[in-house]
Amino acid sequence: MKYTEASIGRIFILRLEKGDIIPKTIEDFAREKKIESASVFFIGGADKGSKVVVGPEDGSAIKPIPVTLPLPRVSESLGVGTIFKNEEGVLKLHMHSAFGHGKDTIAGCTRQGVDVWLYGEVIIMELVNSSAKRKVDPQTGFELLEV
Repeated sequence: MKYTEASIGRIFILRLEKGDIIPKTIEDFAREKKIESASVFFIGGADKGSKVVVGPEDGSAIKPIPVTLPLPRVSESLGVGTIFKNEEGVLKLHMHSAFGHGKDTIAGCTRQGVDVWLYGEVIIMELVNSSAKRKVDPQTGFELLEV
């Protein structure tokens, strides 16, 4: 385990609406407000056809090709994520969410684009005085958090 320390800065409350896309809407907001790192919480609806990255079929993490699943219907959703800059200084949201409708549930990463259905709530808790950043891992190709 590796770690670094941070303090909580500003806290933002966002209301997302139909047509907003995760991660783009959250990353754009973070850039506008000059947030360098944050924890992010989401609750709301996700529209049918939104794409969720569910990981490689064989569980291999060696240069994986992302496997995506489209949401088959409008879903209730909740997610938790972090925002950190990558090596190029670009803010990146890494959020995993669960999407459900009745007894059917899909969980995965939102990086391919989740369309908000009707309404969503986001809390962004800015983290200040942190040295953490995302760096490409040469073995997997993932932008991993470096502390």
